[in-house]
Amino acid sequence: MPTYILGRPSRRLPALTDEVRRGRPLRITEYGEPILHRACRPVTEFGAARWGRLIDDMFTTMWIAEGCGLAANQVDVDAQLFVYDLTDEAGDRHVGHAFNPRIETMTALFGTQSGTEGCLSVPGANAALPRPARATLHAYDVDGRPFTLDASGYFARCLIHETQHLSGTVYVDHLTPAARARALADSNAERATVLEQRATRQRLLTKP
Repeated sequence: MPTYILGRPSRRLPALTDEVRRGRPLRITEYGEPILHRACRPVTEFGAARWGRLIDDMFTTMWIAEGCGLAANQVDVDAQLFVYDLTDEAGDRHVGHAFNPRIETMTALFGTQSGTEGCLSVPGANAALPRPARATLHAYDVDGRPFTLDASGYFARCLIHETQHLSGTVYVDHLTPAARARALADSNAERATVLEQRATRQRLLTKP
């Protein structure tokens, strides 16, 4: 299973990365909280000393919640930053973070993909949502160095989803009113179960 960190080939990583082991779990904000529904502030000052702890905490929180991506406003931080760790349809693992992300899609050329989407901030719900089949991410790493990622399929879906979080858009905002109401009702019904599952994974992570 090839592994790519910020798009660059890397050694195979363990399921529990160093970031997950170092970080602390944070509370995940939920749909309806104001911070999820407004654009986050661009980052103007970079460096691991300023952002390293938050990045670790976000990877830990994402692992506990069994997510593939997590935006800063999902942990109540007003900053243009997200992290991701996922395995795509080809079995390739993609791991990284992105500051001030910008997404380009070429739907007219590459079309759309069908699929079901969920969100850690809408626990226990998912819904069918077409997305562009391919996407190009332009962003900065923790040291302020620009990078570009070309993605397709599930990876593209994740990058689009997380970038849109930082502009104040949650995936359910794209749904019809009826589909959004069903997703939110499903989340309300499943929320307690999902939170207990997260608590169990947190205990496993902190177990001596």
